[in-house]
Amino acid sequence: MDANPAPTVTNVRIGIDAAGEREEFDSMGKVAVPADRYWGAQTQRSLQHFSIGDDRMPKAVYHAYGYVKKACALVNHEAGRLPEWKKEAIVRAADETISGKLDDNYPLYVWQTGSGTQSNMNVNEVISNRAIQLLGGVLGTQHPVGPNDDVNMGQSSNDTFPTAMHVAAVFALDEQLLPKVRALSETIERKAQGWMDVVKIGRTHLEDAVPLTVGQEWMGWAGQIRAALAEVEASRAGLYELAVGGTAVGTGLNAPAGFAKDVAAKIAQLTGKPFVTAPNKFTAQGSLDAIVRAHAALRGVAVALMKIANDMRWLASGPRCGFGELKLPDNEPGSSIMPGKVNPTQCEAMVMIAIQVLGNDMAVAFAGSQGNFELNAMRPVLINNFLHSVRILADGSEKFREYSVEGTELNRERIQQFVEGSVMLVTALSPVIGYQNAAHIAEKAIADGTTLRQAALASGKVTEELFDKTIVPLNMVGKGLAGA
Repeated sequence: MDANPAPTVTNVRIGIDAAGEREEFDSMGKVAVPADRYWGAQTQRSLQHFSIGDDRMPKAVYHAYGYVKKACALVNHEAGRLPEWKKEAIVRAADETISGKLDDNYPLYVWQTGSGTQSNMNVNEVISNRAIQLLGGVLGTQHPVGPNDDVNMGQSSNDTFPTAMHVAAVFALDEQLLPKVRALSETIERKAQGWMDVVKIGRTHLEDAVPLTVGQEWMGWAGQIRAALAEVEASRAGLYELAVGGTAVGTGLNAPAGFAKDVAAKIAQLTGKPFVTAPNKFTAQGSLDAIVRAHAALRGVAVALMKIANDMRWLASGPRCGFGELKLPDNEPGSSIMPGKVNPTQCEAMVMIAIQVLGNDMAVAFAGSQGNFELNAMRPVLINNFLHSVRILADGSEKFREYSVEGTELNRERIQQFVEGSVMLVTALSPVIGYQNAAHIAEKAIADGTTLRQAALASGKVTEELFDKTIVPLNMVGKGLAGA
């Protein structure tokens, strides 16, 4: 028989008032809160004291927090610390938090206490009041489910907020960034395979260079993304380690024996992700290094995407007076004054996204450096920037793929024109007639405005037969032609 039976339910009220206020309380006294919301006194105090800007704590953090609170309730119940009926109410409210059903009840700003305490209490209060309501109680009484004693049992903001950060970060990487950026890489690689036999002139230092194929150039881009994604995937190892169970300073005070390991295992079970308890809680709570490293991997993705987007918009410049090798999709008019103008807007958006992510990375790194003793109290700004970077990189990659890369075509005539007019094809003659002789031929062609063939034959160092045998662009692209 349950040692703590559920209270008798009378005057059950499942809905909440549509207007007006109700009274909530915390250790500092009473506070009036909106009657149509589940939050309590500490949330309301935070809204009053930290109404700074328009930056709200990402809802993904609260969804992740739902998993943390659910796991803790389940572990506390299994250990006999929480009766069945109370656990069920908390779990149901936590599930509603996870699903986003209670999103309107999580209004706090990013700019708040650096430990995330107010967001933790926001979750505790909402789950407590929702559980009270489910049990037929009165909102704001903290009975029969208390925000601190029940929902926050065995926990601290100092260990649960970084835990929620890690859970939110892993979900964001797995569900947003990795699949969308991987799809972009696969599309680039597919396009590359179709163009492996299209010879073009390479460019180094922004100057003409020896030939390669369009496919080789695009395979280079795909390789950049694949390498960057590998770093992102590897960075998840640190994110799988959870701080929960360390409580205030990492010692686990007020958390029962085995709580850290049990809760981490429960979160892993609930999420399907390989979360484990952090082996060193002092590292997990005194630093934010795992997320700093993970964002550094996001920076790597941004760097690769910026290079690709810039290359594409340069290669598509024109249509008459630029490189004009690529033809990007015409998505929308490009000018309010110049009729017929179309711009590489998806490329520009991607470059701006990359710029923002590089800026976010500076903020993340700086926040990570600000740990003092047993706590890094710069958590909200860090997780906000991390999730922002993931979102814009993921969404930007999807749009860039769909509205730019997928529809990009080649201007083969223009590409061939550059190949035929290039002087740097003379490089193939260097092993035959010597570097200096080849250099003089190139210099003469450039100075006189003649073709390479004309300058080579005029030099007396090269016969027609030798020139035609040696200057074959397709023979200059190497094994990369076959993707080797």
